[in-house]
Amino acid sequence: MITLNVNGVEHQLDVAADTPILWAIREQLGLTGTKFGCGIAQCGACTVHLNGMPIRSCVTPLAAAANGTITTIEGISGEQGLHPVQQAWIDEQVPQCGYCQSGQIMSAVALLQSNPTPSDSDIDQAMSGNVCRCGMYGRIRQAIKNVSTGQVQFYEPDADTASQEVQHG
Repeated sequence: MITLNVNGVEHQLDVAADTPILWAIREQLGLTGTKFGCGIAQCGACTVHLNGMPIRSCVTPLAAAANGTITTIEGISGEQGLHPVQQAWIDEQVPQCGYCQSGQIMSAVALLQSNPTPSDSDIDQAMSGNVCRCGMYGRIRQAIKNVSTGQVQFYEPDADTASQEVQHG
């Protein structure tokens, strides 16, 4: 039995200590925002925070998280709404396919926690372990810059617009 603190909630899991964190949070806890990408810690899609630091959950065993705190994409927004990085992603229209975005966002959050005013070089270095097949690196950098300079606006959908059907054709 392994005890994990995920997004502020303690969980008792009956899984092997060498099980990757990714599979425990997705399969055991049902937190599917963190994605499986490559399985060898090269793409960053599986990025979560362990004790505030970004890690690749596809290769990090549960044993490494014992007595620690894991934060997933589901755990970064709060009562006030989306995390500023999530909002900046929306504002800059970062996602294309969206598959890598939870890992990208988790890396960006960790960067801004350790360096609230990163340079372009700092951003490039911190984000270098996250691959975006759609090539949205410029938008990602701009979204991070928007958070670091306080330019983030919160999204509040218009009730009328949100309920309208979209006609394609």
